[in-house]
Amino acid sequence: MADRSKGAESHEHFTISYAGFNRPWATWIAHQLEQLGHETTLLRWDPPVRMPLTEALRNLLQAPGRVLLVLDDWYFSLGPRSDAEWTQALHEVVPAHVDRFSAVSVATRALPATAAPLRPVDLRDLDSREARRRILRRLDFEASAEPAAPSGISAPRFPNDPPSVWNVARRNVRFTGRDAILEELHARFERGGRSGARVALRGISGVGKSQIANEYSHRFGNDYDIVWWVGARFRAPAREQFAQLAPRLELPVGQELGERIRAVHEALRTGTPYKRWLLILDSADDMEQIEDLLPEGNGHVLITTLTQDWAASGNVTEIEVLPFRRPESVAYVRRRAQRLNDTEADQLADAVQDLPLLLAQTAAWLDANAMPAKDYISMIRRGEASQIGIRISSDYPMGFQTSWSITLNTLQENNPEAVELLHLFALFSPDAIPVRLMQAAHPSDLPDHLAALAGDPIRWHTALRRLSESTAVRLDYVESSDAEPAVDRVSMHRLYHSFLVSTLTEDRREALSTIACTLLAGADPRRPIDTREWTRYAELIPHLETAGALDSPDPVVRQLVLNCIEYMRVRGENRAALRLCEQAVTRWRTRLGPDDRDMLILIHDHANMLRRSGRYREAEAVGRAVLDQLAETRADDDPDLLRAKNGLGGTLVSLGRYDEAHDMFKECVQAYTSTLGADAPRALQDRGNLAVVTSLLGRYKESLQLHRDILLIRERLLTPRHHLTLRSGMFYAWMLRLLGRYDEATSRQELNVRAHRSTMDRYTPQTLYAEHNLALCMRRKGDLLGAESLMRSVVERFVQRQGPNHPDSLLVQADFATFNREHGNLEQARESAASVAEQYARLVGPQHPYAVGTAGNVALALWEYGERDEALRLAERALTDMRAAVGPSHPWTLGAGLNAGGARSLAGDEEGAAELTRAVLESARTTLGETHPLTLSCKAALASDLRILRRGQEASKLEHEALQQLSDTLGAQHPHTLSVRRRERPYWDFEPLPT
Repeated sequence: MADRSKGAESHEHFTISYAGFNRPWATWIAHQLEQLGHETTLLRWDPPVRMPLTEALRNLLQAPGRVLLVLDDWYFSLGPRSDAEWTQALHEVVPAHVDRFSAVSVATRALPATAAPLRPVDLRDLDSREARRRILRRLDFEASAEPAAPSGISAPRFPNDPPSVWNVARRNVRFTGRDAILEELHARFERGGRSGARVALRGISGVGKSQIANEYSHRFGNDYDIVWWVGARFRAPAREQFAQLAPRLELPVGQELGERIRAVHEALRTGTPYKRWLLILDSADDMEQIEDLLPEGNGHVLITTLTQDWAASGNVTEIEVLPFRRPESVAYVRRRAQRLNDTEADQLADAVQDLPLLLAQTAAWLDANAMPAKDYISMIRRGEASQIGIRISSDYPMGFQTSWSITLNTLQENNPEAVELLHLFALFSPDAIPVRLMQAAHPSDLPDHLAALAGDPIRWHTALRRLSESTAVRLDYVESSDAEPAVDRVSMHRLYHSFLVSTLTEDRREALSTIACTLLAGADPRRPIDTREWTRYAELIPHLETAGALDSPDPVVRQLVLNCIEYMRVRGENRAALRLCEQAVTRWRTRLGPDDRDMLILIHDHANMLRRSGRYREAEAVGRAVLDQLAETRADDDPDLLRAKNGLGGTLVSLGRYDEAHDMFKECVQAYTSTLGADAPRALQDRGNLAVVTSLLGRYKESLQLHRDILLIRERLLTPRHHLTLRSGMFYAWMLRLLGRYDEATSRQELNVRAHRSTMDRYTPQTLYAEHNLALCMRRKGDLLGAESLMRSVVERFVQRQGPNHPDSLLVQADFATFNREHGNLEQARESAASVAEQYARLVGPQHPYAVGTAGNVALALWEYGERDEALRLAERALTDMRAAVGPSHPWTLGAGLNAGGARSLAGDEEGAAELTRAVLESARTTLGETHPLTLSCKAALASDLRILRRGQEASKLEHEALQQLSDTLGAQHPHTLSVRRRERPYWDFEPLPT
């Protein structure tokens, strides 16, 4: 450590010797001495196994100054070293150098009697003031000595005071070695910077990445105020665990997931209320699933992963985790199974290729069983994968399944009910096996022997403890009202989980699958669109595949699968929902007929998720096949037929076939209204779809009225913050903005966004669209800084969540490009506009209105660059193609005409410009009304064209009318009004609408 002495003559140098396990004590003691002006050196105690202990102690005398030993159980057990060896070494070394040695103890075991000359002071169970007093007295300093003035360096936390916020599992008291990785990890975090603050531990399964992360949390935890662990294998549970930080930080938020995640991100970014934090993302093998959980700020993020994706992203540095070095393996085995000598430990390590997970299991078995080590090792070496039917990667030793088979057989002989429970565990996802769900299950949901076990707390916990001691199972506890903490979940290494599954016969696995599926179905809240139940669905989804829910013939289990898909649809988890749909379709088609209700719902969901993923042609093929099938046999008002029409209509909207979709939705609305009533949920859903497609047809006033009616009904029948109510409110505000009612649109959308943020995830597409609409409102109101910041944030989150070429991402990128063209980086705006137009053409075809419109936006960028000929060519083509796509009087066509007129004028065709602009103005008056912003833009543009043609009187009259109407409707100081007053020729930005 750095010398912070004040130069006083009484100042000394101390070498503090500690086992890595107790680095927190060493750093805290060093800080106390340095604050008094003394110099310190930290020296980790880890002598080679083969070095005599006497020699190792004498080597400490070569260190500078006095030697202070931090004694604990770990310090004495490294090696391992026997009590007799410690007694002899202390007797030979300490008395002759008693003036050089002193000690403190945080050990829980009795110290050897020959440690008495060290006169160790006990620091356990003390507060910081008393611990400091005892240390100073032992070192012959005045206990009242006060530390020097603060140096500006953060003081390490007192080891008996844990971080303020902490959720890391118990420390592995058998953790061995890995000091080089731990020190490298600490050094990278200390170096700071954006990349240095995020580090990934990468290595094969079973190599000990999670154990290293756990040990780092404990060893360096006193550097932080927050240490928070998130199991990141599955997206939904990871988000729930991340959000649980909000109440622990006492953030003023509600219970909704989106609000809590947003608040946690902000708290970590700003360092409020705690500046020093460490976030661990364990088993983060799919970067895309949880990348949006990475917080900004000056804290540290530690990731464990199988993949190189994190390092390839450029924002994370990587440390590769390899198997143990052989000395580490030998030390671990001898500490875990002390009856083995060095040679036997070496042979065992060689048999399992130094893989920590396998060393842990084999050493545990040898510690509990009397079989000669050489016989056990020979059995492992002779093991072949074919004996048990396991196929494993070449990364793993071939004998691992043999060692686990021996352990399992022994456990079966001594505790068969624990094995029964272990086999049931194998039917759940290994990361979070819900044991409390099993224990709380109705007795009829479990076999009699397991129901009896679950009903007896003592037997239940005994069985769990046996599994924890003998297998690759870890118990996660929660506080309970009882004196003892309760086991909430069990986690199991994935490699061991695969082994267990492979040992089950087909009949046995099927029987256990029935039990697991029954337990999961019993936990289904059956309300997938209720945001209050999203936490439960996030917990259930990871178990579906493992439990065999997709193959279950039970209708209740099939309903669970459908509910999980619906939950993910509402949450906007499109990729995960599509993946689950595809898995279920493959399985269900082998057992269910095409007319089965569950099958029809699943096919509807499949088409829906294909559409939401941008796979429109596939969605149309799936939807039309079902519709044709049902149309032959079902009545016009049949619910299944109407659902099929609704689904296909949504796909037709995405394909730009608005008239056909409008007619289909109208038929559905009429049928539902006549059979169920206008306020029925299904009728409202299709009325909402009808309102959306009506806006896409350019009939904004009609769409506004439809959305308003639906909003009022949903506010009355549902809660104001129900996600469907919020969706209706968002679209209502969207239509207000498109009609030029900017003040009301902004006011409503601000409230709508607040409600979205408090009830839904900030990465949910509906929330993002709500924020995007608010940004567009802010732009129209002239709040350019606020609009730019919010729009940029929405674009980044959509791209991060969906990818850059997803329809959602393209839509917001199109609007951000037009904003930047007018108010930002012109070169970037041009590149972005061209990229969006190209991607739309690939996604939906070059004649789709969105492809046409965004190509027209590129013409505006070229206009700004003065590339007149190319701008004119693109603008004219956009006008022609838009007329063909949506008709001559659609607002999009009118906007394209306004831009084409401007391009003609810029290219020198003044007569052609005036002629086109006059025709567009007349059509806009009819379609949109006299005072719509687009109509007034056309009027101002025609005035500009006439002025160029020296028809000043008519030009002045039109300009005066436009300015007066703009002042009356938008205000005299509105940006649009001021632009016309400056005689800047108006233009129109194509804006894709969400569907």
